[in-house]
Amino acid sequence: MKYADEFRDKEIALGLAKAIRSEADSQRPYRFMEFCGGHTHAISRYGLEDMLPKNVRMIHGPGCPVCVLPAGRIDMAIRLAERPEVILCIYGDLMRVPGSQGASLLKAKARGGDIRMVYSTVDAIRIAEQNLEREVVFFAIGFETTTPPTAVVIRLAEKKRLGNFTVFCNHVLTPPAMQNILESPDIRNIGRVEIDGFVGPAHVSIVIGTEPYEFCAEEFGRPVVISGFEPLDMMQAILMLVRQVNEHRHQVENQYSRAVTREGNLRAKEEVSDILEPRDQFEWRGLGLVPYSGLKLKRTYARFDAEIRFGMNELRVADNPACECGMILRGVKKPVDCKLFGTVCMPETPMGSCMVSCEGACAAHWTYGRFRDHQQRRAS
Repeated sequence: MKYADEFRDKEIALGLAKAIRSEADSQRPYRFMEFCGGHTHAISRYGLEDMLPKNVRMIHGPGCPVCVLPAGRIDMAIRLAERPEVILCIYGDLMRVPGSQGASLLKAKARGGDIRMVYSTVDAIRIAEQNLEREVVFFAIGFETTTPPTAVVIRLAEKKRLGNFTVFCNHVLTPPAMQNILESPDIRNIGRVEIDGFVGPAHVSIVIGTEPYEFCAEEFGRPVVISGFEPLDMMQAILMLVRQVNEHRHQVENQYSRAVTREGNLRAKEEVSDILEPRDQFEWRGLGLVPYSGLKLKRTYARFDAEIRFGMNELRVADNPACECGMILRGVKKPVDCKLFGTVCMPETPMGSCMVSCEGACAAHWTYGRFRDHQQRRAS
């Protein structure tokens, strides 16, 4: 296949759906967690859940890097932006992510904070070069996909001898989060999150490869299938998971072989490992403190670390108690289980990060899934 339309062929999709229905044992459940916001949107956008038998259930995981960032880290960025000497460079979807007590970077900008949206890390370097009298901080965020550009920009800042450029590092790692979910399936007062397999992330896997997921199969007996983003990718990956469960296999399989290898992007991984290293622990919204799941700058590059330069203290604050974003990221609840969804919480007035980010489960369900809910209610 060469073109995107070929991965959206209706007849092939129906054929895959038929195969899933025929091979899925009606006497048992199949519970698969997708670990990528792009997959969550593909499922909602193309109505893939409607094509699956009722006993094959997709569970939304913490696959949105903006969503999993805890409110305390947003508060830390807001305090940084309030400093008169600082220009804070961020990606646009961070602007409206709620901090504590309804605070956000958008509101901080309205109060006079110099917060500038950028499209790449290099944009932040240009701003630093143009404002040598100011401190320019890049708010680095994302899974392994966006980590290499952060490593590259730190090396570039070193090469240019920029003394006014630092990075507020909030990069997180996928495999430790998967391990956390498998090790802690019981949620107090809510129940148990049962997972029979994972749809592995696409862009992340292009960078790190398939090897880092092998612990899921070897230690926890859960199959992982790396999948592309198109509807045929997703349907084929689900069929591959169904077959593994039926055959009592637990392996890492690569559906997205046109882009992903076992080793991943060796150059990108080398660049990251030269400049960044794991933190002892990092807080995730919905998961709490997860060991070795976040990255920080190595001591050699400490002069580019905003947390060190500005003496930033780690903040841990409670989420809005009415918002179920944490439980949605954990796979315990769905967007419609939150009483704020579609009432006070909408894309124009988000109460939680899952509605803010374009990769969030609530945003996906608002854009696509709520119409299906309406049709189902009318049918019943």
